[in-house]
Amino acid sequence: MDKQMSSGLRLTFLLHFIVALVIGLIYLLIPAPWGNLVNWPIQEPPVYRLLGAAILAFGASSWWAYRAVLWERVRIVVQTEIAWATLGTLVMLWALLFAGLPTFGWVNAIILGAFAVAFTFFYTRERG
Repeated sequence: MDKQMSSGLRLTFLLHFIVALVIGLIYLLIPAPWGNLVNWPIQEPPVYRLLGAAILAFGASSWWAYRAVLWERVRIVVQTEIAWATLGTLVMLWALLFAGLPTFGWVNAIILGAFAVAFTFFYTRERG
């Protein structure tokens, strides 16, 4: 019998979709005004627009995974989210500690870190 995805993982996918939708649209549509608002000067808006598009793509994959039922259908999405969120957290922490990233970077690091922990938790639990 095929194993169903847990309700906790399903909720994580939904939350990730919502957060990615908001952040992705901000970076895609208004990177410079957003940067001014959070004291993060945007030097290269096209790079942030590209990042916004990538975040929206990750959000879309979470939406499709949220709509799935079976663990095997979402397993690779969870693995990808673990890689993205973990690497993103490490990059943000490095930039905050060594590259002078503005304080608002902590918000990004915390969000990415929380999703890294959540997806890793559910991956460990679901695959067992």
